[in-house]
Amino acid sequence: MAETLTHPLVKDGWFKETGTLWPGQAMTLEVKEILHVEKSLYQDVLVFQSTSYGNVLVLDGVIQATERDEFSYQEMMTHVPMNAHPYPRKVLVIGGGDGGVLREVVKHEGVEEVTLCEIDEAVIRASKKFLPSMAAGFEHPKVKIHIGDGFAFLEDKVDSFDVIITDSSDPVGPAASLFQAKFFELMKNALHAGGIICTQCECIWLHLPIIKEVMGFSRGLFPTVEYGYTTIPTYPCGQIGLMVCSKDPNANIKEPLRQWPKEQETKLCRYYNSDVHKACFVLPQFAKAALEESK
Repeated sequence: MAETLTHPLVKDGWFKETGTLWPGQAMTLEVKEILHVEKSLYQDVLVFQSTSYGNVLVLDGVIQATERDEFSYQEMMTHVPMNAHPYPRKVLVIGGGDGGVLREVVKHEGVEEVTLCEIDEAVIRASKKFLPSMAAGFEHPKVKIHIGDGFAFLEDKVDSFDVIITDSSDPVGPAASLFQAKFFELMKNALHAGGIICTQCECIWLHLPIIKEVMGFSRGLFPTVEYGYTTIPTYPCGQIGLMVCSKDPNANIKEPLRQWPKEQETKLCRYYNSDVHKACFVLPQFAKAALEESK
């Protein structure tokens, strides 16, 4: 008989997510079965089957992906920078051990090579087993995997990539260094001329000081910087942002340079389309005003 798994964050059949980055509130999901529990070298890894969101990946108590809504985040983090670049051939993904961003990057036929740098092999292993629709990206022949720290990986990279996507967790624990100005400087140096970066950049309802800080030092490094967002029910407050920066001073990140034909776009994407690309940069007044202050 198989062992029944337990986890301290699952009580009376419910998972509860609390955190210092969203004080005074919590997200709960009903749990059908705990599928995987592991203490990796870097973090606590939990996977459970929920009653309404499919399988759920949780790292250090924070929801990273659910089968029901992951596509909104993966598609926007990927297709906004990819379609804002005229010819993305070499792509780097930092983090993203669930494979979702990889799955989206290889939808762009012009891509010649995509490298994933993930610090925790346990995330890749768990995702391949329990999130196969996301981890499908690992099997693509254009994909190369590097297990290691993204900061260290970039230190000797110069003029190497067209697009860099940083799919990180929140700025605590293993991902803390990925929200520092030095890391953004390393990304800039690793880009070809005209290259674009896109990084996960938190929630306007909870983290405006963090977003302002990141936007401030990004504007000191890149001539073109924009903040957009996507909606996703299982992330805090149902919203998460993306900071998109280009080395090209004439780039208009808010408009897709490249578009799929409508029929192909419908087949490839469930959230992203060319209109959503443009709309994601339209911010509510309180956030727009706050980010103007960082100029």
